[in-house]
This record gives sequence, C-alpha cells and structure tokens, in this order.
Amino acid sequence: MTAALPSKDALELVGLVRRFGEVVALDDVSFRVAAGEMVGFVGPNGAGKTTAMRIALGVLQADAGRVRWRGRDVDAETRRRFGYLPEERGLYPKMRVFDQLVYLGRLHGLERDDARSQADRMIELLGVADRARARAESLSLGNQQRVQLAAALVHRPEVLVLDEPFSGLDPVGVDVLSEILRRQAEDGAPVVFSSHQLELVERLCESVVMIDRGRIVASGRIADLRARDPRRLVRVEVAGAPERWLDRVPGVRVLEQLAEGAIVELDGASESNVLDAARAAGSVRHFSVVRPSLSEIFRREVAR
Repeated sequence: MTAALPSKDALELVGLVRRFGEVVALDDVSFRVAAGEMVGFVGPNGAGKTTAMRIALGVLQADAGRVRWRGRDVDAETRRRFGYLPEERGLYPKMRVFDQLVYLGRLHGLERDDARSQADRMIELLGVADRARARAESLSLGNQQRVQLAAALVHRPEVLVLDEPFSGLDPVGVDVLSEILRRQAEDGAPVVFSSHQLELVERLCESVVMIDRGRIVASGRIADLRARDPRRLVRVEVAGAPERWLDRVPGVRVLEQLAEGAIVELDGASESNVLDAARAAGSVRHFSVVRPSLSEIFRREVAR
C-alpha cells in the first residue's frame, strides 16, 4: 500500500499539504491504494481524513501535492469515473430517489437507458426499492445513507472513496454494504473508506492508514502493525478460581478483568507459567494468546 514504486492501477495521494489559515490540516500526506485493495483510513475527529478525501475528489484544492490514478495526475474527466460518498448528505432533498440516481448516473456519463437500469439495480441491491418514488427528505437517516451509497455506485466507478459509509446504517445495512465493498474490490477497484468503527475496518481491510493532526502516523498491513507491538498478551478464564488469583502469579500484569479471568500482559512470565497457575487455580475454560486489536494499535500510534 505504501511502497515507493507506483502501480499503474493505484490511486495515489502524494505529498498532500493543505492549510486553513494557521491550521495545518494535511502535512505531507502520502499513501496509495492498489487495484482490488480495500484500505481503512482512520484517525480522530479533525485529523484530516475528510480534507484528504475532498482533495482526492477535487472538492478542495491542495496547497501542495498531487493525486494520481493509474500513474497520471487526476483531472476532472478522470474523477467522473470515481465513486465518492461524502460524510454529509449530498442528496437533493426534494428530488425522488430513482430520478436522482438516474440524474447522477447521467452526470457521470451513462446513457439514459443505462442510467435507469443501473438506478433500478442499485436501489434493489441496497434495499430501498420500495422508496424509489419517495423524496429524499422523507427518508430515514439510514435509508438516506443507502441512497447516498447507491449514488456513489450507480455509474460503475473505477475507484471508490467513501467518507464514513457505515454511519447511520443498521446491522443489516452494514452487512449489505460490507458485501458490496468486497465485490467492488474483487472486481479490481481500489476502495478506501474512513470509519470510526475500527472493528469494521479490521474485519474488511487487510491494510490501514492512520492519520493524526494532519500527518500519517502509521500505515501498512494490519498484521504487520500488530507484529510491531512488543507486548505479549494472554487471555485466561478459570472457573472456580479464588478471587484475584492472578495477582499471585509473578511476572504477570492484569490489563482487563473478566468474569472468570483476565487479559494479562506477560512481564517476565511465560505462557506455560500462566497456564500451570490456571490449572492449579481451577477448571480452565479458555486460554489463548491475544493479538492487539486495531483499536489498541490506533491508541498506541496516536498516543506517541
């Protein structure tokens, strides 16, 4: 994702800088998303995610840097082939759902019949076919988000850039969108999306870009970022154990107390030491090595 050599099928953000007065929103932001790759773009509120995405789509101009697709600088014609979902609703409130999707499809270059066919397909796929003749303003927030997603997909985009696409969706909507994004990536589109729901990023993405205060603080494969964590963590659950039995195991620090055990950091003890102590304390229900979650990695990188 972050290799120096460009890919002919990669979306690349190269050295983006953007200031708003004295505030530096982006400070030399660079990353790339290859064809068929799904990348999570995560960071605290105000970190620069939306600014970077707006620059990629031409909504904002960078003070410095470039956006490239397939090795060439992105222009207005290229951006017609991008699919973009803004964090704010971008629908025409008085316009009916189906008519709106046809209109947006035509703006992206589809012929009328193709636009109508694609609009039908998208509202069916995203579960809002029964609201096709409704005005956007009459929809629930969740259904507005589904229509917004349909608008980003209606023209068969070559690249997807989505700002908080899961916001407002119920669990069924999350599952539907997750499957759509997987299919888009399988079909070869680079997909980058921002989200505060890090468990979704972890579930869907192999790679992640973390940004804080306008700078990239970590990027790469999630597995590689996990491997950088020097801590050795174990989850152990023991039925019938005496209270706070782990406090008596040397070289162990309890990080999180559970109903029948804890997640502990090994600080001198080995996994076998803890397992032996667990067996002596009671009936072992669970014992496993714990990999740091994406949320833990995020906290670690942002706190630096």
